[in-house]
Amino acid sequence: MVVMVTPLCLLYWLLISTWWLMVSTSGMVSIPLTHSLSKTQFTTPHHLLKTTSTRSATRFRHHHHHRHKQVSVPLSPGSDYTLSFTLGSPPSSTISLYLDTGSDLVWLPCSPFECILCESKTPPLSPPLNLSSSATAVPCKSSACSAAHSSLHSSDLCAIARCPLDSIEMSECNSFPCPPFYYAYGDGSLIGRLYKDSLTLPNSLSVQNFTFGCSHTTLGEPVGVAGFGFGRLSLPAQLSVVSPQLGNRFSYCLVSHSFDSNRVRRPSPLILGRYEDKENQFGNELVEFVYTDMLSNPKHPYFYSVGLEGISVGKRNIPAPENLKTVDRRGSGGMVVDSGTTFTMLPASLYDSVVTEFDHRVSRFYKRANTVEESTGLSPCYFYNKVVAAKVPAITLHFAGNESSVVLPRKNYFYEFIDGGDGVRKKRNVGCLMLMNGGNEEELSGGPGATLGNYQQQGFEVVYDLEKRKVGFARRKCSSLWDSLKN
Repeated sequence: MVVMVTPLCLLYWLLISTWWLMVSTSGMVSIPLTHSLSKTQFTTPHHLLKTTSTRSATRFRHHHHHRHKQVSVPLSPGSDYTLSFTLGSPPSSTISLYLDTGSDLVWLPCSPFECILCESKTPPLSPPLNLSSSATAVPCKSSACSAAHSSLHSSDLCAIARCPLDSIEMSECNSFPCPPFYYAYGDGSLIGRLYKDSLTLPNSLSVQNFTFGCSHTTLGEPVGVAGFGFGRLSLPAQLSVVSPQLGNRFSYCLVSHSFDSNRVRRPSPLILGRYEDKENQFGNELVEFVYTDMLSNPKHPYFYSVGLEGISVGKRNIPAPENLKTVDRRGSGGMVVDSGTTFTMLPASLYDSVVTEFDHRVSRFYKRANTVEESTGLSPCYFYNKVVAAKVPAITLHFAGNESSVVLPRKNYFYEFIDGGDGVRKKRNVGCLMLMNGGNEEELSGGPGATLGNYQQQGFEVVYDLEKRKVGFARRKCSSLWDSLKN
């Protein structure tokens, strides 16, 4: 028997082969993350630190007090990392959204777009999306619609969408779109609708029928979010449908910046998939990952929660409270590894113990800068003439698991800047501890016990292995990693 191969069939076979070759040979895709913050956005370092510490606290505390589905609180004006892509056919203009491992939905502003009370917010990173002709509304009966509405049953959603009862009973509501969803944030909110369209990443990787939220009206939220948390609507989850190799594991390596705009011009790599041949030796860089297990969170299933056993200040190990080692059935406890919160938040008991030990060691050499603490929201802060590394003790995070400790570089937890020099006060060097008090255990009930912020993750490749349910950390030269991945 002779099989005739038409040109169209041949083209289709070539396209499929090309896609499979890319996935099977490399097993990974790298995407640049752009850091959106610099000192030039603020009048003083105090302003920068006060704004960022306030937003970190707002985001963290929101996870404990809001009635609605917990989602991310995008930080603005930006200690955020953004990624870009296009939607539709023909492709839209480039869309830039905040990367957020603390939420499970991709949503973006759509034209016409109105942001209420956004005068003091970060300007939109890209124009509002004009839906393409290829975009289609997600039906009310779909599981995606249910996921966007906190798992509300599809029959209820179709009733809200005014699908007739007989059609609901016969599961014939495909022509009725998913009702608008409402998301509340720490200092804002939005109403949106679900659509499907093709998504194309910067490396030309395309995902068909990608589900995203389209918002025409927000309150205090001018920039959209690319959710990377657990959940079927997150970007990794939808990518895993196309290729489990790419969607079941991702990592990022945040370039060390210390809020210096000159250091954040180079992209931070976001890596989808795995590259086992480069795990242990990468060029001249020895790479050693330490892993800790993810903890299941029944109330906040999209969080990447891990257990924290303790924190060392110098050689003294301070045990963590029991609620940081596990997550209970109410969703209380554990430490969330979060790309969207700037500074690490700790429960009051652990924070106080760490600060007491840190201050005991540092205050022997440097004077406390109380006025700086009031103006930045950080504590303790110290005046100094010249920092000697040995006088600022090392801080080590001890995660659950054998040999799962991470030693933080000093610049990840002790920020140095100039105070004064404004004609009122003389110039003085000052340094502040970059950890924050998240509140007592009663205040933290029903939510995370702590959050590992992105400032403390600088200079590490942080791996989220969704298949093995582990989070890994390895010290890296992130700029060099990006250069190597491009070659």
